[in-house]
Amino acid sequence: WFWFLLAALVSPMMVGLRVDFSMLLEPLGFVKVLEWILAVFAFATCGGFQGETTLLVSCEGVVNKTITAAFAYPFRLNTVVFSAPDPKGCGGTWTDVYLTGNFSSSAQFFVTLAALVFLYCLTALVIYIGYNHVYQQNNKFPLTDLVISVLTAFLWLVSTFVWAKALADIKVSTGASIIPGIESCKAPGTTCYFLSVTSMGILNVSVVFGLLNMILWAGNVWLVYKDTNLHSQWNRISESP
Repeated sequence: WFWFLLAALVSPMMVGLRVDFSMLLEPLGFVKVLEWILAVFAFATCGGFQGETTLLVSCEGVVNKTITAAFAYPFRLNTVVFSAPDPKGCGGTWTDVYLTGNFSSSAQFFVTLAALVFLYCLTALVIYIGYNHVYQQNNKFPLTDLVISVLTAFLWLVSTFVWAKALADIKVSTGASIIPGIESCKAPGTTCYFLSVTSMGILNVSVVFGLLNMILWAGNVWLVYKDTNLHSQWNRISESP
């Protein structure tokens, strides 16, 4: 699409820009606008998250000390640390405690896909609005659009379910279940209590946007397919005696 857009700017055959915003009212153009908007929401709800999990520590010389571990996208939790509340006050029994798990690959896969889809939708809209006459005359472009739509729908399916699984693990790694794994909390005279963790409702919403993107792109496959010669050939075959 990017090469096609470049060609559209320099080729004598395509320099005649024919702006037609009525394409946005057609199913193909309208769906592309929705895909562009949903890609933005999927990117923002996952990539912009910041949170923290908090413990309450009571040990010798330190009573009810709050310690916090801040985490954010891309969720490399194994680099996030609960610093010592007061190593000397705890009799030297406390060591820095790290969260567990590195979920950056799943999160970055999801966010990167959303960013690429955003760019692709912008490019496609430029072609639909300004060069729709070229798009309709040359069947290679609808076929390319069809292949990309099928691939994108599949990638949304994979990335959404991978990210949903990672999100479930992130909730476990930042929740109350982390306390039994903290060795410093097992020292004599030391007690740890789970206090709170930032709500991850916005991350749940990102999974919903991923599913909506998958459904929308799956429907887009049919819309693009109808613009290819594959659809017309199938109609001729089905109508022949």
